[in-house]
Amino acid sequence: MEITHEIAKINKLNLHYAKAGNGHKLLIFLHGFPEFWYEFINQIAHFGAMKDYTVVIPDLRGFNLSDKPSNTEDYIVKNVTTDIVALIAHLNHEKCILVGHDLGGAIGWMLGITQPNLLTKLVIINAPHPAIFAREIKTNPLQQKASTYLDFLVTDDALQLLSANNFERLVKIFFAEILDKTVVNENMILKYKEAWSKDDALKYTLLYYKAFKLFGQGFENTDYKVSVPTLVIWGEKDRYLTNENLDGLGEYVNDLTINKIADASHWVVHEKASLVNEYIESFIK
Repeated sequence: MEITHEIAKINKLNLHYAKAGNGHKLLIFLHGFPEFWYEFINQIAHFGAMKDYTVVIPDLRGFNLSDKPSNTEDYIVKNVTTDIVALIAHLNHEKCILVGHDLGGAIGWMLGITQPNLLTKLVIINAPHPAIFAREIKTNPLQQKASTYLDFLVTDDALQLLSANNFERLVKIFFAEILDKTVVNENMILKYKEAWSKDDALKYTLLYYKAFKLFGQGFENTDYKVSVPTLVIWGEKDRYLTNENLDGLGEYVNDLTINKIADASHWVVHEKASLVNEYIESFIK
């Protein structure tokens, strides 16, 4: 199974993506922070080998090999979702199955809410529905405490502190829960360091967090309802997102399946790659 690397010229940007397979169903994966297309290396290997799927994993704008706009407003969700809409068209498809984790899951939710005609199915991995997250941030002290990292990421010191000593602090934060597991090796860490340093990528990816205060811009009249059949995969040991983010989710999603993984963290894609693949495959067949 060969992975190719291509560039889509869309929205005045060069968007890099990895691609495998040549099936009639388009399967797009959207990575989170501070990752890049490589987050889903186990998924592209699995689904790219199947005859039904064309698997595409873009580097989101600002990340790794994709272009890096310089303004905070370039990273509001409304603008980033237009990249995925344009990418689907660039790939000569009318619809796709969309899988998103973390930041990619936030983008996935908004596409499910605002562009349901472009999605046949939606898979969300440890990313809260925006309306429920807003509720939890307002009312849940545990979520408020878990979200304090967001305050740090928008400080003027965040870039320098995270990138100092060859990204020593970012490695510790990112891999804290999985460093002792065999899924992480030195080669993987080197790949991430290279991606973080590519054209000062970390500087631009941090702008996503400064743009969070503008999250709802452009979606003021939405009811945040999702009509697309949706699977949520949730590692229950997520230190950044409380499990209460699942409460009441059925009020917003008409056709909802939830697969909880009790012994997985926010980085469930790495910790439980085979199980994640199993859940996705069962849902999208």
